[in-house]
Amino acid sequence: MDTNKHSGTSNVSPTSGLRPFALNDLVAGLLLLGCLLTIEPGYGQTTVQPDAPLPAQPLRVLTWWKSGADHKAADILSDRLAKDNIQWHDMVFPPGSGDPKVDLKKWMLSGLAPDMVQLKGPLISQWFDQGLINEFKPLPGGAPGSGKWDKALFPAVTDLVRKNGHLLAIPLGVHRMNLVFYNRAEFAKLGLRPPVNWDEFIVDANKLQKDGIIPLAQSAQPWQLAALFETLLLSESSPEFYKRAFVHKDPSTFADNRFGRALYRLRILKKYMPSPVKELSWVDATRMVINGNAGMIVMGDFAKGELNAGGYTTDVNFGCAAVPNTANYHIYSIDTLVMLKNNLVPPELADKIAQLFESPNVQADYNIAKGSVSVLRNADQIKMDSCARNSWNVFSRGSSAQAPSLAHDMIADSQFSDAVTAEIVRFFTDDSIKVTETQRRMASIARSSRWQY
Repeated sequence: MDTNKHSGTSNVSPTSGLRPFALNDLVAGLLLLGCLLTIEPGYGQTTVQPDAPLPAQPLRVLTWWKSGADHKAADILSDRLAKDNIQWHDMVFPPGSGDPKVDLKKWMLSGLAPDMVQLKGPLISQWFDQGLINEFKPLPGGAPGSGKWDKALFPAVTDLVRKNGHLLAIPLGVHRMNLVFYNRAEFAKLGLRPPVNWDEFIVDANKLQKDGIIPLAQSAQPWQLAALFETLLLSESSPEFYKRAFVHKDPSTFADNRFGRALYRLRILKKYMPSPVKELSWVDATRMVINGNAGMIVMGDFAKGELNAGGYTTDVNFGCAAVPNTANYHIYSIDTLVMLKNNLVPPELADKIAQLFESPNVQADYNIAKGSVSVLRNADQIKMDSCARNSWNVFSRGSSAQAPSLAHDMIADSQFSDAVTAEIVRFFTDDSIKVTETQRRMASIARSSRWQY
């Protein structure tokens, strides 16, 4: 997965990123960086002797990718850049890191500012408004990465990375969050099929439980509970209702019976989880399924990338299906990279990097490794497995099928997202809290957030 919270070290929410710290802190930090940053003589410049090979152009990249699949995906990007004499340098946080607010300031104070940073969701536009990132310049022609990306990218992707005609970020892949992964051997042993509705899920869960297997793996990490709940809300409603609640923050949606049913469903599912539910990393929670300790897990498709990286094969060792009642819907998170405004990477080089990352071959290979799907409308599905093809086809249906992930930083108001997540954790942890009480508290958060934002 792709952010600090997905490393299993952060309590507050991902697939996700720099959200836990305030934008004003970043502005102050980067202004401070301008005063503190020292650059080695000749960085970004080259002096070449006759007939000598050109030295590689360094590119310092800061991400929160930590899993095996993350590293494989990053290696694909790095290897492609190396062919064009661009050297990717990972900026890795020291052991014990986890809070981006603290970790990024460490880099600032050390004078080691990155060139390229993983940034997700609405923060991209906010950073651009604050003058923190560079835009990408149009290049001749109409190929992906040329600056004329509108025809090449999915509209939802274009809307995210473009503002007022400015291209602000390089989109890499689209993750789908409303998925159930299941152990195929255990399902075959008990004659089970992946559930398409909640009645079938309960039947499967009871059979798994009777056979001594935990039906549903789950972590108590707040972001993972929020990720589960957002899929339950979608399953009880629709993308339109979901967006009214989490994007537009309509207080009436939180009092709606559909929202109440999602909370009630969360409490039912808790009966089929480990007791107690511990704070596991998403990697460890996913391993419970592949190791046969649990039958199923609700997780984003980055879990598929991690299982594949571990030598397990989709549709052989494990299966992938939509969360019950969400087969036609897609909760999404989009991986993106931005260029910081440090003037160390020439605009022409930045545009070249964008063009390389949007090329069909890089898109295909990167997303196979990451578990996600291409951001390109005309992506070749030949290399996709069944899980990826289904994800890409559902996302292709457009906004009526799409819902941005609250748990993975695709919602604009981070304070609202954090407050909602806290209420989900409170409800999940304390079985004495009534559904209606949580609905009232969340409606109050929505009203307050609407007034402030």
